[in-house]
Amino acid sequence: MERHPLRWWALAVAVLAVLVDMIDNQIVAVALPTIRHQLATDEAALQWISAGYALGFALTLITGGRLGDGYGTKRMFLLGMSVFTAASLAAGLAPNAGVLIAARIAQGIGAGLMVPQVLAFIFAEFDDEERPKAMAVFAAAFPLGGMAGPLLGGVLTEADVFGSGWRAIFLVNLPIGVLAVLGALLTMPNRAGFMRHRIDAGGLALLTAGLFAIFYPLVQGRELGWPWWSIALLVASLPLLAGFAHHQRVTARRGGEPLIPPDLLRHRSLSVGQLVLLCVNTAVGVFFVLTLHLQLGLGFSPLQAALTFLPATVGVVVGNVVAMRLAPRYGRPFVAAAIAVLLLGLASIAALVVTQGDALGGWMLLGPAVVLGLGMGAVLNALFGTAMSQVRPDRAGAASGMLNTTVQLGSATGIALFGTVFFGRLDAGYVPATATAIGISCAVLVVALALTAALPRVDNDVMAVPEPAGQP
Repeated sequence: MERHPLRWWALAVAVLAVLVDMIDNQIVAVALPTIRHQLATDEAALQWISAGYALGFALTLITGGRLGDGYGTKRMFLLGMSVFTAASLAAGLAPNAGVLIAARIAQGIGAGLMVPQVLAFIFAEFDDEERPKAMAVFAAAFPLGGMAGPLLGGVLTEADVFGSGWRAIFLVNLPIGVLAVLGALLTMPNRAGFMRHRIDAGGLALLTAGLFAIFYPLVQGRELGWPWWSIALLVASLPLLAGFAHHQRVTARRGGEPLIPPDLLRHRSLSVGQLVLLCVNTAVGVFFVLTLHLQLGLGFSPLQAALTFLPATVGVVVGNVVAMRLAPRYGRPFVAAAIAVLLLGLASIAALVVTQGDALGGWMLLGPAVVLGLGMGAVLNALFGTAMSQVRPDRAGAASGMLNTTVQLGSATGIALFGTVFFGRLDAGYVPATATAIGISCAVLVVALALTAALPRVDNDVMAVPEPAGQP
């Protein structure tokens, strides 16, 4: 297949959309007190303003990826970006909490339609030589966006741009969204989709129900004190997802178009890569606790807390560059080394929390934050590349949707797990509560490190992407 001449410009547009998505997932946190005051809303509504985006995003990712396989990545990217931008306008102009919650869910759905297209685009348009560079740019958007979100939210809210207050955190998406749509129209190639049949409606219903049964308790359960129905939903997710898997196998045997082709999980790179990715993103969820420790325990402002971890972005950039050069060559040993560096960064932060107590200053975290960012940037780059390495182009959207769903599941699990541990230990003080949470996070990374042994070796040619059957 001839490579599109504007593919690097198209990648810049696509990754900009991923960056905006990651920022928007986090940006609302620091503005919630202001929103509560101005809209006179209750705590339940605040939870939904924060969680609605994540829920809409997680429920749409796999479907969005498969729709991209069927109808073309450019078409679905444009649709998702348009929905996201329109929803951002609605959120910025929301007269009450109900409209704001609906707009946040719509934002998540738009993001769920566009984000899987980016990884699918990279594996369709870049050859083996260019792909590591493209993956470095893509992987950097996740930690950079996650760290920039709270910082940008604090700056925009406190700046009160043109008297807009908290509304600026949503309205800032409008020029970016318009730019992304125009950029995609001009630079993205028009590739036909692969789908021969209509989307699998039965599978979509089972998958949505199963994912809802997982994500809704994870994003709401901790704040509500884990009521019985939250546990019941988590348990119900098992038969729902098992029914979905059975339905997918039956659909494939009958010659239909399953949302997740069963043959995808036969690739060890994807199945094991997802498990490692789940553990890593669960462990990184401890940032939620670190932010609480700095603000509630040490009296940092939201902006000060965000600035404390800003140096980690330097590590992320360096980690991506290193992964771009070394991950394709060394494979799983590089993934293991990157996780070890991430583990070292977290353990160093835990040691400072325990030894410095109330005297802990932001400057003390400079070195560990850079080390942590280095490991994070390297491991995400390497894991995305390894997990997608054996996937055929006509399956890239589905695989991308699965990987991005795994990232969201890990993040939601981490926040729920470490939030529960932190508040459960808070009677003993902020230092023991935070140290316990970070200790468990380190244990999860040790599990991820052990799982890397099951990743395929690089000499199995896992970095080569096979062409789809029947394609020249």
